[in-house]
Amino acid sequence: MSLEYDLLCAFEEHTPQDIRKALSGGISPVDLIKGKRPIDILIEGYLRSPRFDECLRIMLQAGATVEDPLLLAALLDDAAAVRALATDPGQNLERKLSILGAYTCCKGVTALHICAEFNSMECAKALIDAGVSVNARADVDAHGLGGQTPIFHAVNNNDGHWNRNYCRPVMELLANSGADPDIRLDGLVWGETMPWETVIFDVTPISYAQCGLYRQFHRPEDDVYANVAILFRKRYGVEPPVRNVPNKYLQS
Repeated sequence: MSLEYDLLCAFEEHTPQDIRKALSGGISPVDLIKGKRPIDILIEGYLRSPRFDECLRIMLQAGATVEDPLLLAALLDDAAAVRALATDPGQNLERKLSILGAYTCCKGVTALHICAEFNSMECAKALIDAGVSVNARADVDAHGLGGQTPIFHAVNNNDGHWNRNYCRPVMELLANSGADPDIRLDGLVWGETMPWETVIFDVTPISYAQCGLYRQFHRPEDDVYANVAILFRKRYGVEPPVRNVPNKYLQS
């Protein structure tokens, strides 16, 4: 096996010691791998875990870069950096950022969208305290897809085997901070450029949460309906009529 392979495996599993091992073995932190910067491969990966920020910091210390300080703060869940940026009149905390991502499309989104995508709770709180809108819209592409608010990124972006419902805390924060449950999009791209890329049409936060039942989403039913229930209660003020979860037919 090559050092490149070892580094990619370390990214996939968020194992800081293996990233350090690959770097000390001589692999470059900046040379392209399959046409992409290594740090971008780490960021676009599907795993969500509390080890992500350490992995990212190791790459940065080795010479990799994330050029936008606001994006970096969101990825590292660095609330202090957000508060410092908020005092800079030259900074716009709602400016658009773009990264590739394994789940909901992260092109033309705000830092709060990124926080929702990675469960960066402290950074999300700092942004909200600074006056960033919890209902800021992402860009819409040439096909009319997109326009999602940050909460869309938190309801359905966790692999059921590795990081069950990892972003539920930031989803609840957004729901309790005024995220609009009635926003309806013409369509939204999940997993853009990935083998599991899927376009979801006519989508709301609740319906998007329920899309976790799609087989390519790999979400356990109880996690899906736990998120649906939170959003449903927030929207309608009553318990959702959830029945037969887990589905008996699928258990046979």
